[in-house]
Amino acid sequence: MLIYAHRGASADYPEMTESAYKAAIDQGADGFECDLRLTRDEVPVLWHNATMLERAGNHGLIAEMNFADVHRAYPQVLTLDNFLDIAIATDKGVLIETKHPVISGNRVEEILISQLQKRDVLSKIDVSVMSFSWSAIEKVKRINSTIPTTFLMTARTLWPQVRFSSAPAIGPGINEVRANPELIARLKKLGKSVSVWTVDHERDIELCKELGVDILITNTPAQARSFL
Repeated sequence: MLIYAHRGASADYPEMTESAYKAAIDQGADGFECDLRLTRDEVPVLWHNATMLERAGNHGLIAEMNFADVHRAYPQVLTLDNFLDIAIATDKGVLIETKHPVISGNRVEEILISQLQKRDVLSKIDVSVMSFSWSAIEKVKRINSTIPTTFLMTARTLWPQVRFSSAPAIGPGINEVRANPELIARLKKLGKSVSVWTVDHERDIELCKELGVDILITNTPAQARSFL
């Protein structure tokens, strides 16, 4: 079971910053996870929420701000290129979640795929594009079917969406796995690999290991590595 750092070693460092990802390396992570949004001038940046309020105390919307304004409000912000630089230099796999719904629609997938192709990233490290949006995952397949994808699911996700997703991997949350452990076997029967988010407690780490989860996504890679 591989350990991927959720937004870096985000229990100990500001999420999705260079310090968080470098700490994740020291803590034994096999790879990194991040969230991706587009600024108004179409710079892909690592950011979870639609606004800058939680991380930067700024009410601005990422989608309505130019990158220069985002950087001014939060100098630690990483671009997709920054993130890939770190991952490639340290030979770490990446899970890149595109956020939806957004006013730019599937433009974020188009730009992400363009960057992955331009930099020939898939020949250097393991990559999977993730989303809770079924249509976003299918858009990635239509643009470039060679790029691995992960369809993220919640308790509200319809089973036909999972069953008929083109994604070779499915990403349930740990709450769903804990409540319904047989879900992992059901997904494996479909021929899917499984990445579970966000796993921070030892009992859940042990559960994922017992069930045969492929990738464990955690805020605490040091704890997961030590426990395993």
